[in-house]
Amino acid sequence: MVLRLQIILTLAPKTVVHRRAQKGRIPVPSGGSTKGMTLEHGDFGLRLIDEGRRISAKQFQVAEATIKRVIKVNREAKCYLRVATHLAVCTKGNESRMGKGKGGFDHWAARVSHGKITFEIGGGDIREEIARDALRQAGAKLPGRHQFVKRQVPKL
Repeated sequence: MVLRLQIILTLAPKTVVHRRAQKGRIPVPSGGSTKGMTLEHGDFGLRLIDEGRRISAKQFQVAEATIKRVIKVNREAKCYLRVATHLAVCTKGNESRMGKGKGGFDHWAARVSHGKITFEIGGGDIREEIARDALRQAGAKLPGRHQFVKRQVPKL
């Protein structure tokens, strides 16, 4: 049980400005910005193509463990998590009376908007088939529909 708490705390932010956050809305990209929508660290990635979702740190953790289990045949390959879980989610009992505050802290989460890349795989000349399989399995663990993307080689 203690090990489980340590793993979840690794995705917690270092500093917290507000103890409790509102639910909020997931932003819809409407301008020309491509921040977080292109690959930066790796050669292959997992992009959310569904509408925006609130994804918990536990779901990211399970997906990352799935990716690492599949790509462990290539020792130099690395998995990068591109989303920060900095949203504190608080819950209150279902059948509690009105009032008495918002409820206690439950878990960390992140708001992921449409088109954002959540995971990247790169390094060690990893084959596309292995990366595709790893990211497909990880996408099945996350809510929403995801798309496999790869780095485009610029044409000369």
